[in-house]
Amino acid sequence: MSPPTSVLLPTTRWTDACDEVAAQLGPDDELLVICDAETDPVATRTSLPDGVDVVVAGEPDGCSGKANAIATGMRTARHERVVWTDDDFSRPSDWLSTLHADYEQHGPVTEVPFFVGRDALSTLLEPLYALGGTLGVYANRKAWGGAVVFERSDLNEAAFLAELRRTVSDDGLLSEHLDVTPVRRTRLVPVGGSLRESVERHVRFTQIVYRHEPRDTAALLALGSILTVLGVAFPLPMFLFATLLTFAVYRAFGVRRWTFLLGYPVMLLQVPLFAYGIARRTFVWGGRRYRWSAKFDVRVVE
Repeated sequence: MSPPTSVLLPTTRWTDACDEVAAQLGPDDELLVICDAETDPVATRTSLPDGVDVVVAGEPDGCSGKANAIATGMRTARHERVVWTDDDFSRPSDWLSTLHADYEQHGPVTEVPFFVGRDALSTLLEPLYALGGTLGVYANRKAWGGAVVFERSDLNEAAFLAELRRTVSDDGLLSEHLDVTPVRRTRLVPVGGSLRESVERHVRFTQIVYRHEPRDTAALLALGSILTVLGVAFPLPMFLFATLLTFAVYRAFGVRRWTFLLGYPVMLLQVPLFAYGIARRTFVWGGRRYRWSAKFDVRVVE
């Protein structure tokens, strides 16, 4: 039997994910649905399932709204074992029990995301995110905040929370404080919906990599530049290379989507897309505009 667990789910509205997680709680578990303000739709919900509480985190100061929500949730949570999750993907009825079983076998564990586009730009970028956001999480043993389980004693919680309230990326920072084992179990996460949403998300993703892994970013830009030159000079063999590589990654993580065919055009576009993401001075996330000048220098400018 798994120990009592606190599940943290930041969201401003009640979604299917809230119902899915609430239905899987054990008798001593708790689900903390963490919102920004008392005026958020989820904060005014009059009926909550057993074991579910709504926590109001307040406005972020010097960090992102997501980081503020997670930090508030960690301080409010009652249990030693903690699960982080998000409100934007579906999970099966044994999701929570499977995470517990993974923890008993491996210690801290994370699942991996696959970002599914809902507009032209986010669809085009699927191969890029498959390589960076799916394969990258798995191969580099990074945590994904959508599905990660750990215990407080697995990290220096006080140091982690102090830094969390000074940065943007909750899971980017967690990866620096926690030794986590990724399991090859993929969750499809719909993203985008409009060109602006996709651009802002891309900028945020790029800056997370840049702020937390500056050397890796430089290496990726160098490699991307080489691949771009080769792609222009030798289009047919590089088309085959990019397509087969993307197809192999999709298959390795159990994803069957036609977008693996976009591997070649994304390869040609990755350097300017990366450069744009780094060059942008601000980005929008969750209705707020952030200026992220350094890993621990964050301002909400709108």
